[in-house]
Amino acid sequence: MGWETDLFALFDDLEHHAGTMAAAERADEIADRSRAEYQSVTLASRLMASVGTEVTISADGLDPITGTIDRVADGWLLVAAGSHDWVVNLAAVTGVVGASVRSVPEVAWSPLARLRLGSALRRIAEAGERCVLHQRNGQRHEGTLRRIGADFCELVVGEERRMVLVPFTGLSAAQSRG
Repeated sequence: MGWETDLFALFDDLEHHAGTMAAAERADEIADRSRAEYQSVTLASRLMASVGTEVTISADGLDPITGTIDRVADGWLLVAAGSHDWVVNLAAVTGVVGASVRSVPEVAWSPLARLRLGSALRRIAEAGERCVLHQRNGQRHEGTLRRIGADFCELVVGEERRMVLVPFTGLSAAQSRG
């Protein structure tokens, strides 16, 4: 019966090696799939998972903004920083520190998250609040948003009520002054 024991031991050893090789191959495949799947994760989806989290955002033409993400939507996010709210153009964001390691895919977003940057700026205009528009090139204009077009906003500035048009592509953020 000794040869049967040796044979079964050999089969057990071969089965163990085959299982180990299959597990290693499966781990490599899972890693490859994970890397491939992560390609579909967007900055907005990572920020959506960070709603309610304090982050520091760097954006063109701005000093870093540290605050809590209140809302993320199509092309913009709302950050509460001290006594000011910031509507930040996602296209101007150059870095985020403190974001969640998770993401929320866009198919799981609320319909309200489909609202674009113009919708957020219209809310500020409708409220008649003073704000500061920070442009990506570092310029800033303080005034009251009057009208919001398809791809630009119109700001009334100063005592002389001068009109300044700012295209969304040049806008880094709108900062509340209320």
